[in-house]
Amino acid sequence: MTMLASFLDSFVSKMPSLSTSDHASVVSLNLFVALLCACIVLGHLLEENRWMNESITALMIGLATGVVILLISNGKSSRLLVFSEDLFFIYLLPPIIFNAGFQVKKKQFFRNFVTIMLFGAIGTVISCTVITLGVTQFFKKLDIGTFDLGDYLAIGAIFAATDSVCTLQVLNQDETPLLYSLVFGEGVVNDATSVVVFNAIQSFDLTHLNHEAAFQLLGNFMYLFLLSTLLGVATGLISAYVIKKLYFGRHSTDREVALMMLMAYLSYMLAELFDLSGILTVFFCGIVMSHYTWHNVTESSRITTKHTFATLSFLAETFIFLYVGMDALDIDKWRSVSDSPGTSVAVSSILIGLLMLGRAAFVFPLSFLSNLVKKNESEKINFKMQVVIWWSGLMRGAVSMALAYNKFTRAGHTDLRGNAIMITSTITVCLFSTVVFGMLTKPLIRYLLPHQKATTSMLSDDNNTPKSIQIPLLDQDSFIEFAGNHNVPRPDSIRGFLTRPTRTVHYYWRQFDDSFMRPVFGGRGFVPFVPGSPTERDPPDLSRA
Repeated sequence: MTMLASFLDSFVSKMPSLSTSDHASVVSLNLFVALLCACIVLGHLLEENRWMNESITALMIGLATGVVILLISNGKSSRLLVFSEDLFFIYLLPPIIFNAGFQVKKKQFFRNFVTIMLFGAIGTVISCTVITLGVTQFFKKLDIGTFDLGDYLAIGAIFAATDSVCTLQVLNQDETPLLYSLVFGEGVVNDATSVVVFNAIQSFDLTHLNHEAAFQLLGNFMYLFLLSTLLGVATGLISAYVIKKLYFGRHSTDREVALMMLMAYLSYMLAELFDLSGILTVFFCGIVMSHYTWHNVTESSRITTKHTFATLSFLAETFIFLYVGMDALDIDKWRSVSDSPGTSVAVSSILIGLLMLGRAAFVFPLSFLSNLVKKNESEKINFKMQVVIWWSGLMRGAVSMALAYNKFTRAGHTDLRGNAIMITSTITVCLFSTVVFGMLTKPLIRYLLPHQKATTSMLSDDNNTPKSIQIPLLDQDSFIEFAGNHNVPRPDSIRGFLTRPTRTVHYYWRQFDDSFMRPVFGGRGFVPFVPGSPTERDPPDLSRA
């Protein structure tokens, strides 16, 4: 009990202190909630604007609010609430990533899984390497402090973390499913990879770097990546099994919704507890829950969970952009670099140039490699799509900010000039990329990809597309219909597997899912019929809406 009490005490101590009896804190919280409401209203009014989107709107409102607070407080503060990387990673990031996995169109995600992993994992490592090599060469010529190899590698990981929210708000996944799937999937895997690489660098001894140490670092990275994914899958399966067996919905749908939300959050916290990647864990937990758990609850719980997760994700994203706008004007961060503004501008310019070069270093070569193995033209990534993918990863956001705080500050403050320059440079890069690149995103995409009809979608009828390609990897209904009319062959050789990869992988997955997974963990078609149960009626599949 003593150990548990000390753990809870240390956990609570990380939370921002907000006493309900403190009138100033209550006023600040009320103002912040009012600003969130203003962001939602203005974002809606500016939805059709050529230049603005909800992310930029929240950022601009945050900047304007920061200016007002600075004037009122005589330059002492620009924020309403105290923000830290712990608040971001523990409370704001989980709902965003989980909803991404829960709402993802799995047929597109897994159809393009190899390409997504190429961009999100290998591409992020390439970008991190380019940025690290660049800052190592340029920063040594600037008088910004003493950095070691670990600092340069950390900077590479910090600025390899992209923020594709602005692009996703413009793209339509029904009109450009391939492009949307690649941008969305790369964004999630990129964040996870950046955090995993950053944590691996932080926990690794880089003083004696050699070939053996490099392989050990790579092994540590793969270990975190694989184990985080397995933990997310396991937590999702446990939630599906418990809800299927106990069937809370016969008494209370509230318990079903509460259990799904808590299990989702538990997966993230377990990953953090075991020093794994919470982003990967909660993302794959969301995918598994949408495939199994979501079909085991009542119809009302399905609708409730779908919109609850989406709402929490939306509020967390708006909160982050609003706060980043206010925090960018924190006078304490800029006071340390006020004597050398030219150096700070040079560092920010170098970082922006390197992140653009780092994106180009893998987007175009990996797209070329991906196109080589795809025979169908509709599945290839044309040059215009490659430009959009490159552009979508130029924005930097809250993940970069949180990692920079973690590396270069102590409790949000820093006294070292070099660390202060890196913090202010990170803020500058995030603001510039989000506002400038973000405002140009909508006109760029409309120029490169003019509004297309649904016939351009990969989901439309295309006589040139093999039937096996049109089968979603995790879509039960379409497989049952397909299997009833076609004889899906088993591969009898390696050559057969290579010539029919989608069909054979899908065949083995469906055999395993039908024989072992769905009878145990539930899902459409395997939930026992009980009066009032989810199988009593056949509601629309909202997970693929």
